[in-house]
Amino acid sequence: MTFSIVGRCERSGMFGVAISTSSICVGSRCPWARARVGAVATQNVTDPSLGTALLELLARDFNARQALAVVLESGLNMEYRQLTLIDRNGLVAHHSGAKTLGTHGVSTGRDCVAAGNLLANPAVPGAMTEHFIGHPDAHLAQRLVDSLAAGLGAGGEEGVVKSAALLVVHERSWPLVDLRVDWHDDAPIETLRDLWNAYEPQMNDYVTRALDPASAPAYGVLGDP
Repeated sequence: MTFSIVGRCERSGMFGVAISTSSICVGSRCPWARARVGAVATQNVTDPSLGTALLELLARDFNARQALAVVLESGLNMEYRQLTLIDRNGLVAHHSGAKTLGTHGVSTGRDCVAAGNLLANPAVPGAMTEHFIGHPDAHLAQRLVDSLAAGLGAGGEEGVVKSAALLVVHERSWPLVDLRVDWHDDAPIETLRDLWNAYEPQMNDYVTRALDPASAPAYGVLGDP
């Protein structure tokens, strides 16, 4: 029911996930990331606890493959899970259990891993990683959301996607970008990209407001001096 891409920006050290699915509120269950640690996507018949479990292992200096091996060995129902992750050094790992739904697949590339299930065709993950690798100078959020759109353009999910999310972390304990389209009848990925285009010019202002409110720009809303 889902396709996603997990990636790292080698220049900035950012990590992130872009993801879309046919069910509601994918951003509340499936993308996970932690600054200076890594990023994870949990999908198919998802168990959200696996996202935090994998990030905890990465934070303890397990690499991506080691962290995944620990989770697979200790967890239950792993035949239903599809997992992708990237660590602080850009190493990726992935798992698609025997009960992953429909046409499914994984594609890896430099600093990225894409995966999907119930896909329209097996080429979708490769279209995502190809786009990501081909745009190394773009902001990570832009690379991720455009790569997700490339997956849609390659066929996307077998059914109509209804929700999408974009999560990026950088230097702080909170996300730099956390945008979600929880439900849209026919264009959640396009709407997510529109949200990113609107958010990008204001993105760093919100960091400044958190760290140094006295120097932060005005909000530009009614009642704000």
